Amino acid sequence: MEVKWPYLLCLVLFLMASCYIFYPKIENFFVFFPESFLELTPKDLHLSYKDVYLNTEDGKRLHGWFFPLKKEYPVILFCHGNAGNISHRLDNVKMLLEQKLQVFIFDYRGFGKSTGSPSEKGLYLDGLAAYDYLVVKENIPSGNIIPFGRSLGAAVAIDIALKRDIRSIIIESGFTSIKGMAKTMFLYNLFSYIVPPNYNNLQKIADIKVPKLIIHSEDDEIVPFSMGKRLFEAAKDPKYFFRIKGAGHNDTYIVGGVEYLRSFALFSKDSRI
Repeated sequence: MEVKWPYLLCLVLFLMASCYIFYPKIENFFVFFPESFLELTPKDLHLSYKDVYLNTEDGKRLHGWFFPLKKEYPVILFCHGNAGNISHRLDNVKMLLEQKLQVFIFDYRGFGKSTGSPSEKGLYLDGLAAYDYLVVKENIPSGNIIPFGRSLGAAVAIDIALKRDIRSIIIESGFTSIKGMAKTMFLYNLFSYIVPPNYNNLQKIADIKVPKLIIHSEDDEIVPFSMGKRLFEAAKDPKYFFRIKGAGHNDTYIVGGVEYLRSFALFSKDSRI
């Protein structure tokens, strides 16, 4: 049976329109894995903290924990990855506090106790709201705030760095873009050419002027080590790269050990490692 070209053209246009309309929902389905239940609280680890609720520009209510120390200590604005919630990062938070770094960790919309549903645009608004909380409510000077983005959180930290004044930025296990990630994944690489370059960290990092520390494990099983190197190469000076051996995607701060924490703290305080 012969199929006339107008029908083929209509089919192609229909598929393209469907991809354009439904792609954001498909992307979100594969990107975000939030959990509502908090497995731990700072009280369980005997940590002094403030239970924080804040509002975003578009009316979402976010939940977070602020761990204050001496006012002069830098504040790590912790932007976590795409799964779980802030309770799953408390062991990491405790390690940073032991390095005399204040920490503010928050849940994106749809994670933990935060309202709404996650999206790229939404996460960027969440990051800015968290930053504004520190400046407005806690009176933290902008020159004392360091966005720290791990994995998906790297995109949030980079967006903050481009839209607010900060001291420096730390990126850990960050990817170049969603399109770049698709190319590295079996089956998804077949369709990567139609995937838009959302979360385009590779393009955006070149515009960040403050000091940058990029951390990546050689053995990251999710985000290739080469992506961390490409982000570093695209970034402008001043910049530093910390290579970890033997860690996966989620245990860098554990496997990295004393040297990891030393470099993290030294950069946070002196913008060098």
